[in-house]
Amino acid sequence: MSTTADDDVREERRGMFSTRRVFILAAIGSAVGLGNIWRFPYVAYENGGGAFILPYLVALFTAGIPFLFLEYALGHKFRGSAPLSFARLSRGTEGLGWWQVGVCFMIAVYYAAVLAWALSYTFFSFNKAWGDSPDKFLFGEYLKVAETPGLSLDFVPGVIVPLLVVWGALIVLMALGVQRGVGRTSVIFIPVLVIAFTALVIQGLTLPGAAAGLDALFAPNWSALADPAVWAAAYGQIFFSLSIGFGIMITYASYVRRRTDMTGSAMVVGLSNSGFEILAGIGVFAALGFMAQASGVAVSEVATSGLGLAFVAFPAIVNEAPAGALLGVLFFFSLVLAGFTSLISVLEVVISAVRDKFEMSRIAATLWVTIPCALISLVGFSTTSGLYVLDIVDHFINRFGILLVAVVSMIVLAWFVRALPGLQSHLNRDGSVPVGVWWLALISAISPLALGFVLIREFIAVIEKPYGDYPQWMLLVFGWGAAFVVLIAGFLLARIPWRPDTPVHGHDREEVER
Repeated sequence: MSTTADDDVREERRGMFSTRRVFILAAIGSAVGLGNIWRFPYVAYENGGGAFILPYLVALFTAGIPFLFLEYALGHKFRGSAPLSFARLSRGTEGLGWWQVGVCFMIAVYYAAVLAWALSYTFFSFNKAWGDSPDKFLFGEYLKVAETPGLSLDFVPGVIVPLLVVWGALIVLMALGVQRGVGRTSVIFIPVLVIAFTALVIQGLTLPGAAAGLDALFAPNWSALADPAVWAAAYGQIFFSLSIGFGIMITYASYVRRRTDMTGSAMVVGLSNSGFEILAGIGVFAALGFMAQASGVAVSEVATSGLGLAFVAFPAIVNEAPAGALLGVLFFFSLVLAGFTSLISVLEVVISAVRDKFEMSRIAATLWVTIPCALISLVGFSTTSGLYVLDIVDHFINRFGILLVAVVSMIVLAWFVRALPGLQSHLNRDGSVPVGVWWLALISAISPLALGFVLIREFIAVIEKPYGDYPQWMLLVFGWGAAFVVLIAGFLLARIPWRPDTPVHGHDREEVER
């Protein structure tokens, strides 16, 4: 069926990806982020090494890609941001979309800070500015972290400057629009990222001790497969790394031409993301193997993840490795590229929702979203207490924001609004991968149960032992408080009426679905 001229005009005004290839690269750019590089290798190492690949692949094909299908179907069928797509599906579900928008807003304000650190460290790599003690340099000279957790308004100039650069670049790129900003950035950055990281892996494999590092990563511990925690880690990793559960893929799918193979696109994105994670594991553990040999210790003594891997362990490796400066530049430049494309996708969720709800121009919506984000980011994460706040917000938003809204969304769509058969039909119309009853079973039962198990484990762990031994008031404000605020704000925003010229329900929705 053809669309009306009004629909075509409306879609062109929102913005569109010029081709399916651009959409796929943008989706890969969103999925491939900091977590692929600094989280997956350690998660695999800690959960059975080579044996972890089995639960990881099971999680990918039973939760990751099926949920990717779900989000692609929502965005592509209903042609809107996360809130608008949910509202067009069923008016009562709009709050789920705004919940996702709130999660993305929260992520954007702290993710930019980590990106600013990676940008600084790219330049630090040229002369190894961290000296002989990367640990003291990071927490002392660079971040100037306060001795005890708390709140501080002591700003750190060395963090403010790169953070301003990051937000300046983001504002310009987001204002350029879907194709010229988001799409073109991904088309350039993703190939460059693959080249840079491949060069990093090749250099890492030539280091003495690289084989020991790879052996530590891939040597299978088959007994780990009997541990439910290993399977929980696999499902958690898939959701953290694929950029699913917080509206990004719904938003991106709404910018794709109507007659497009969405299931084939999802397979390409899912497998590309996992391929990059395995590549990251090879590069990271080859370098850690070198570090272990140079230090005369076992790989287990130097294996770490997150900030410790990126900003402490890797600089230590750079200090010892032949052509270490090049290794450092490649590593931190890869972090910048991966983080930038992911952050663009997070911001696009918020900007798209604001545009749809309030019928703003692209530039106006960009400024309304990015300027408050930038101000909060600068005030909250460029002070001596910024690292503490970032750590808490990141932990709680990831666990009790992304995972929780994903579980609730699947339950609501499957059991309350009974949307899955209609979404299944839409996917099968042009999809190259047939979506059968297996998908209905995975989305309505298996995936929610698996992720629900992960959530319960995380909740029990936080209750039994306060995260990071931070003061209770900080956990209540920046942890539970942040997770609660995005939930409540989401459903309050859903109470704001849509403009009369925004097709949401009734005969207008039928037109949208064509």
